[in-house]
Amino acid sequence: MNIYKNPRLKTGWHVQLFLSISLHSKDKALLEQIKNFFGVGSIIYKKNKNVAPLLVSSIEDLKIIIEHFNKFILITQKRADFELFQQAFWLIKNKHHLTKAGLDKIFAIRASQNLGFSEKLIESFVNTVPVERPKIKNQIIEDPN
Repeated sequence: MNIYKNPRLKTGWHVQLFLSISLHSKDKALLEQIKNFFGVGSIIYKKNKNVAPLLVSSIEDLKIIIEHFNKFILITQKRADFELFQQAFWLIKNKHHLTKAGLDKIFAIRASQNLGFSEKLIESFVNTVPVERPKIKNQIIEDPN
């Protein structure tokens, strides 16, 4: 999730939700398969870079990804980040990010995600209290047979 100042907006902040899957450029065939499976996103190939990201940023496209991972639940600690991502998604989908209260909720979610706040955001939101990070239990991969 990107959060940056934009004085033209009512809240003064722009929030952009996105999902990025980055793989080594030698694995571009796998990245293409992931893109084709979901039917959404763009792969950004940059010359002189060893990494190629699959980027999904449209709210409707992100909904497809969210529905998939609600059906096929992650069982690692990535599940916690997914649950936080999903909370932010619904706030944005329902346009709550356009209000101060909704924006505060998004900042609290962002502060709890795996990368947390950047130094710049920490300075701007010193009073933000991170939401509680979801606890992930039962991380055992069950035998499908």
